[in-house]
Amino acid sequence: MNDRPSAEELLRAVHRFLNDDVVPALSGPARYHARVAANVVAIVAREIETEESHLRGEWQRLGRLLSLDGEPPADRVGVRAGVTERSRELARRIRAGDADSGSWRDQVMAHLRHTVDDKLEVARPPRAD
Repeated sequence: MNDRPSAEELLRAVHRFLNDDVVPALSGPARYHARVAANVVAIVAREIETEESHLRGEWQRLGRLLSLDGEPPADRVGVRAGVTERSRELARRIRAGDADSGSWRDQVMAHLRHTVDDKLEVARPPRAD
């Protein structure tokens, strides 16, 4: 494992360079493509920064919804695979009509809102105030 700079720090530095130096120096399609590249780098940095906490949160929410016990796997790949499997089970239960009404439906909707909010946190750029 490398120390510093971390992957996130490197990506942030590339984002700043593209955004602050490259984009203003270009025009037309090249400027647009440089801006897209800067945004892609920022998205990847946010994904790296948030993936573990988002996955673990989704693992726990799905466990509560599906009445599953157990700790998540120690590694990110294992947690991701577990979330995928649990999501398949949730989808199966939704297709079966289990979430059509009642309190479990409300819990499913809250889980889905939280999951979408986590994904949007990664995909959308922070607002400049």
